[in-house]
Amino acid sequence: MDYELMMNGNVKIGQKAPDFEATTTFGPRTLNDYKGKWLVFFSHPGDFTPVCTTEMIAFSRAYTYFQQINTELLGLSIDSNPSHLAWMYDIYCRTGIQLPFPIVADRNGQIARKYGMISNDVSTTETVRNVFIIDDKGIVRTIFVYPLNVGRFVPEIIRAVQALQMADCSKGSTAANWMPGQPVIVPAPKTFEELQERQNSIKENQNGVSWYLSFKEPPEICEHSSNDDTKNC
Repeated sequence: MDYELMMNGNVKIGQKAPDFEATTTFGPRTLNDYKGKWLVFFSHPGDFTPVCTTEMIAFSRAYTYFQQINTELLGLSIDSNPSHLAWMYDIYCRTGIQLPFPIVADRNGQIARKYGMISNDVSTTETVRNVFIIDDKGIVRTIFVYPLNVGRFVPEIIRAVQALQMADCSKGSTAANWMPGQPVIVPAPKTFEELQERQNSIKENQNGVSWYLSFKEPPEICEHSSNDDTKNC
């Protein structure tokens, strides 16, 4: 049943990411190659297209930020590997930017369908702009989906990875508009006694709004996370 769901593109947050073997611009790749790393696995509609070109440039410029948070990038479309290589070379010739990450050539669309990257209501021959954030244990943690005519905001993808890593490290949660270095939300109390203690702590320390919404400072050192500002990437 799980296999059928994955083949139909019903990948969900919290599931083990479907494995694959792929031809890429950097040679053969499997999901297992990224074990121990976080992975941003994203699809684009097609090579030599304007929005996709701006995205590849943006991801390339931000690559060092991803590396700082133990995260790799992997692109995909159903174009051929020669097409990917020619496009990468054209970008390099025109901008001086060499893509530092591989792009999967998914000619038969098998991987794209497995991950639900093709929306038949939009196109049967192009992938939409999916983003899968997969953690270092191979679990799908976040899914973004963008339409064909809207480019992705790369700093938000970086922030999402940082927020997930901080939530794991701190055993807490991150609030709306959270940025690295800001306080994290403390898990809600599980007993009435804990509730009373939490409420007294809020009154004394001014570290929350109510017993169910209080904060603590983030850990100074958090594995796989970074306090780097993403606004300039």
